[in-house]
Parts: sequence; C-alpha cells; structure tokens
Amino acid sequence: MTATPMPLSSPALETRLATTAHDLRAAQHLRYKVFVEELGADGPDVDHTAQLECDTHDPDYDHLILVDPTRDPATLSHVVGVYRLMPGERAEAAGGFYCAAEYDLSPLLTSGRRLLELGRSCLHPDVRGGPGLLQLWRGLADYAEARGIEVMFGVASFHGTDPAPLAHPLAFLHHHHLAPPALRVTARPPDAVSMDLLPPDAIDRRAAARAIPALLKSYLRLGGKVGQGAWIDHAFNTIDVCLIVDLAEVSESARTLYAGDRAGA
Repeated sequence: MTATPMPLSSPALETRLATTAHDLRAAQHLRYKVFVEELGADGPDVDHTAQLECDTHDPDYDHLILVDPTRDPATLSHVVGVYRLMPGERAEAAGGFYCAAEYDLSPLLTSGRRLLELGRSCLHPDVRGGPGLLQLWRGLADYAEARGIEVMFGVASFHGTDPAPLAHPLAFLHHHHLAPPALRVTARPPDAVSMDLLPPDAIDRRAAARAIPALLKSYLRLGGKVGQGAWIDHAFNTIDVCLIVDLAEVSESARTLYAGDRAGA
C-alpha cells in the first residue's frame, strides 16, 4: 500500500492511508464490529476468533482510515472509520472491481473516465452523527483529486434481504436518482431485484428519507445517482444499490462542503 499524506481537518481525528499491517488489521477489526456484529454479515474469510472482517481482495486495495489518536493502537481501536479504495488503473491487475460480481459495470468501463471504486465504508458508533463522516469524506476528496478521478462508484447497503420493507426508499431512488444511461450500471441476476416497487405518487417521501442510510444520503447530496436495480447480498445480510458520482456534476457548494477549504494548500 502506498502512503499519501492527507491534510488534517480536525485536531481530534486524522485521515490517512493505512501504511502498516497493524493499520489494516485495525480497519478489518472495525469492519467486523460494524458488518458482522451490527449487521449480521458472514463469509468464508471472516475471522471470528480474531474479530476481523477480511477477504482475499484486501491486499490489492488502498485503505483510507480515520484515526482517533487518543485511542490505544494496541487494542486495534484507533481506527474509527474506513474506506476501501481501488483506482481504475489498478483494477485489471487486481482481477477487476469487487462490485463487478453484483453489477454489470460495462457503462463505466467503456466510458473512458478515470474511475475509483469505493467499498467497505463504515464508522465507529462513537463518531457517527458528528464530524467523523465529513472528515472521512474530505480524506476521500483529497485522494480522488490527487489521482485525477472523474467518477466514483460503489455499493451502499440497506440492512436485511427482503425488499418489501424497503419499497419506499428503493422506489424513491429509482424514480428520482437513476443514473443517466451513459453511466447506468445494472444489477446482475439471479440476485438482482427491481427498485421500481411503487409508482412515484405512492411513495412516502418521509418514510423513504428515514430509511436511507446516512452515507447514502451523503452521496445523494453530492449529486450521486444509482444504477438499475438492487442486489441481494445474502452473505452480508444486505440489499445493495450501486452509487455513481460523476465529479464533473458536483456543485461548487458541495465541493466546498465535502472537500473543505483548500485555500493556501
């Protein structure tokens, strides 16, 4: 993994790339706490004894971590936020993008745009609802800018595998945030499900807003769009939607919010 310096936007939290095996284990430990213990995920590579959510793809990715320097690294608790990142130019050598197993990514792969896949993003409960998410997003903005990224994409998840209770948020995303055809990836069968579960006039917008996870809302505020259809991830006990963010379409106000003030940088 290659280290890239990240400017700090808070004296309490630091955003940087994982540079050591210990950093990576701490990231995998946080993923275990969130994905396995909170959301009920499992899989052949999950290490329940060591409490690590890991897989064979981890060595190929960069791991952007949010670090609380007041916590003891020896307990693997210093990492309180994480993103797993794959720049497009490295994807082929790594065997392709991870979410290609869920979505046909042909529109993105043939777009000629510089791509960045986002995955395994999560935050420790102690930093949710505060500056943690914004800090992690600003680290992501720095990472993307340094590499000339034009389009970011990745799956965002709803808890559970039954689409019926999620009819309002899924239908809202389908009718109001569907990606343009040039970037519209499509969920792969047999685990694909339609998001067109309700007509537009039957959607309870308040119920939809309450059900959409905070991270997904952040993508939408950036101007993010969704692919065609959702995908049921039985191993992770989630229903996934593919988010696509065309950075050329992000408003200046959103860039200022998420990227922070770079004046004088």
